[in-house]
Amino acid sequence: MTVPVLSVRNLRVEFVTRRGTLRAIDGVSFDIAKGEVLGVVGESGAGKSVTGLAAIGLIDPPGRISGGEILLSGMRIDNLPPEDMRRIRGKRIGMIFQDPLTSLNPLYRVGEQIVETIRTHLNLSEQAARKRAIDLLAEVGIPAPEKRIDAYPHEFSGGMRQRVVIALAICAEPELIIADEPTTALDVSVQAQIISLIKRLGRDHGTAVMLVTHDMGVIAETSDRVAVMYSGRIAEIGPVGDVVRNPLHPYAKGLMGAIPTLAGDDKRLVQIPGSMPRLSAIPPGCSFNPRCGFAFDRCRIERPEPIRHGAQSVACHLFDASAKDSAA
Repeated sequence: MTVPVLSVRNLRVEFVTRRGTLRAIDGVSFDIAKGEVLGVVGESGAGKSVTGLAAIGLIDPPGRISGGEILLSGMRIDNLPPEDMRRIRGKRIGMIFQDPLTSLNPLYRVGEQIVETIRTHLNLSEQAARKRAIDLLAEVGIPAPEKRIDAYPHEFSGGMRQRVVIALAICAEPELIIADEPTTALDVSVQAQIISLIKRLGRDHGTAVMLVTHDMGVIAETSDRVAVMYSGRIAEIGPVGDVVRNPLHPYAKGLMGAIPTLAGDDKRLVQIPGSMPRLSAIPPGCSFNPRCGFAFDRCRIERPEPIRHGAQSVACHLFDASAKDSAA
């Protein structure tokens, strides 16, 4: 068996507040293989971005990783000193943030920022690093990169800035890229270009990608597998085609049923009643039970653990034989 590029095991992330300790991530486990794109989807507050930040070691106080393990190509990284983690971040793990303006320093030309990152992680001269930066800008689709390398971030459009951020993320040839809502602020045609760029990373460089988004269209177009998150846990995970066409978890069914189709049928879109619970008021048992039309007594008492169902894994008592007996 090949060792996964990223392996997350029973991850728990907590935030300590005056009102008590809030658990934002509660027992999340998944793997991402070399060249694979794992889409992570769910409503705002599901824990998608926090999971990505935990993997890259950017959980700031009062947040903390309170349990579990994060392994990068078999090496545990969640317990490393900050200085060691800084060396891994950028070199072995790249990050693409939602807003490119927060990733780029407005006072420096984009070329200076890429060259600095390249020279921090790779043993290259200034001239060789500049040539590599020009090649990277060309690879991510920036026209006339020899001229644009000396431009400032504000001289680029939103889509072009996001391409610069992707060039920054891949400049040291990382094993893993975590992309947090990389297409949110972009128009649809630019979204499609950024999606195809992310897919090409996995295909051409063998990079593993964790793609965090709330857009199922982006997931369906980009990902090999998808993890549906709800209230800090993975409700369902499996191959993207299986989860989109045949979702198992009631929450995943609701998400897929809320996507409009081009078929022209007159069926109403599915609406999931209620909203995601606050971290301070997560219900006992299955956290989705107050919004679930299939919930029974066990769902309100006992938290479901992931159950294998074909190529998918689903955390729902409906797929447990003993649960069906008790429901009857």
